[in-house]
Amino acid sequence: MRTFSLIPKLIARKWHLIDASEAPMGRVATTAASLLIGKHKVTQSAHLDSGDFVIVINSDKLVITGNKTLGKLYRRHSGYPGGLREKSLKDLAAENSAKIIWQAVRGMLPDNKLRKSRLGRLKIYPGSEHPHAGQNPEPVSMSERGNK
Repeated sequence: MRTFSLIPKLIARKWHLIDASEAPMGRVATTAASLLIGKHKVTQSAHLDSGDFVIVINSDKLVITGNKTLGKLYRRHSGYPGGLREKSLKDLAAENSAKIIWQAVRGMLPDNKLRKSRLGRLKIYPGSEHPHAGQNPEPVSMSERGNK
């Protein structure tokens, strides 16, 4: 018996559709990150990018629980003295709701050479329309997913 080793030409990518208005922000982000990594596949390999494409719709209707709207801060620093910039989740949601999901998914992906290509397969849209209908994305039900 031989050990199976995945090679890039054997990677088959599917498209998944997640509705951000169905579940809290963390549940949406963990589901998207898991699909981007490919953890749901039997052939998942840590050294190859074997994940699928993920479309997240309704990012404007993102469910945020607890006191995160005012308590959660997004910080960035220019590198110069006094260059710290902060935005609350409420301000960022009003400006660009897709950035919230993108940041959450980015934080859940491993920090390695594959993260950039995985994030390239994440498509986030503020409304319910998306231009990827030709790829026949499979809807991911957040209630069925559970704690996998």
